[in-house]
Amino acid sequence: MNKRPTLKLKTKPAPGQAPAAPKLRPSYHPDLKPVLQPGFQPDLRADSLAFCLLGAANAVAQVRTGTALPQALAKVFMQSNASPQARGAIQDISYRTMRQLGRSETLVGLMTSKAPEPPMLAALLCCALSLMSAEPGEQPYEEFTVVDQAVTVATSHPDLAHAKGMVNAVLRRFLRERKSLLEAALQQPLAQWNYPQWWIDSLRLAYPRDWQAILTAGNAVPPLTLRVNRRKSTVEAYLAVLAEAGIAARQVGPFAVRLDKPIGVALIPGFEQGVVSVQDAGAQLAAPLLDLHDGMRVLDACAAPGGKTCHILELADVHVTAIDADAKRLPRIAENLERLGLDATLKAQDAQSSAWWDGQQFDRILADVPCTASGIVRRHPDIRWLRRKGDAFQLATLSSKILDNLWQMLRPDGKLLFVTCSLWPQESEAQAAAFAVRNNATRLTAPGQLLPTGSAEQDHDGLFYALFQKNAA
Repeated sequence: MNKRPTLKLKTKPAPGQAPAAPKLRPSYHPDLKPVLQPGFQPDLRADSLAFCLLGAANAVAQVRTGTALPQALAKVFMQSNASPQARGAIQDISYRTMRQLGRSETLVGLMTSKAPEPPMLAALLCCALSLMSAEPGEQPYEEFTVVDQAVTVATSHPDLAHAKGMVNAVLRRFLRERKSLLEAALQQPLAQWNYPQWWIDSLRLAYPRDWQAILTAGNAVPPLTLRVNRRKSTVEAYLAVLAEAGIAARQVGPFAVRLDKPIGVALIPGFEQGVVSVQDAGAQLAAPLLDLHDGMRVLDACAAPGGKTCHILELADVHVTAIDADAKRLPRIAENLERLGLDATLKAQDAQSSAWWDGQQFDRILADVPCTASGIVRRHPDIRWLRRKGDAFQLATLSSKILDNLWQMLRPDGKLLFVTCSLWPQESEAQAAAFAVRNNATRLTAPGQLLPTGSAEQDHDGLFYALFQKNAA
């Protein structure tokens, strides 16, 4: 006999009164086995907050069961046929929820006796709480509007209708007891920092002086940073174009311009004409470190989505082969190349294998190897909830195989640039040191570990760079 689990609110009985047994709703008849319908599309106005809350809750629930947020959102958009405006709101709520998930889940735990089921119910509460717990003056919606629209979502969806009263009670209790609930929640590291405990502990061990700043930087909304195509403009000239268009910006790297306020790509002057591309300032350091000269043969391994590939071709007239194990990601590289008027040889190949290699050695190799992506959580806040503690070791093992395989493809005196967007030493410095010993490689000057930062002078993700030269035979 199956019975759907019920969720009880934490309430205190009156003095001398025994706690009342929870009543079983008719839809909870023990002979009925519920069939979840996560893809159900209720009749909600497409321009309503309820519609957007439902889409965001669907995406967040998918993340909590192992799906990356971009893929989860793509599925939501396809199922709901959301308008561009609604897609923007769904995405904003989803990313906001990911950045505050630890606090929201802690608050739900303080106000309920057991974890809400199904997962979309918990996700709906977290999405609503992330909107309501913002600092006064920074809340994107009126609090009572959020409560009303969250209840509307629950009422309209067959998986959530049984809990509409609970949704209303939890969110209204938060309104009444906001200060005390937040104070209690923030006593827990999960809520204070919005990262899993193992992540916090690992950062404290690796960076005892900087761990708090790293966690804070990862919770910030990332900037929109552009790379100026030096074949078509200069940073100075492009800043003047932006100023004329009334767009405030500043230089944050040799080719990097950060906009004070992010705008849609379609509104960026010169983007369609290939004058600029979107790329983090830290990632823009890769191509210059390769020390490129016209006529060189360059391999960009693990190349998608192609930002570094394009930057290489902007800096020198070289012959680039760009490979990626996922054939579905190659069209993105091709689109970027076409927009910029550049050309490269694209191949769907695994960097662990040499079966595709024709035996001609490369002058330069860029190895942006797979990693946990722990340094780019401000751009991908779902990563912290998807990763597990053992992932860094497993990915470091994979990356070492890739690096050793690529090394044989490098000519004597050639240079290989090892790049990760990780903060974990086993994926970065420890990996680089072990690689140099295994292959008798000469290590050249490179930035090493870049910690994520956001300031007027520097604004970049967390990346690691190690440059090696192959000794002549």
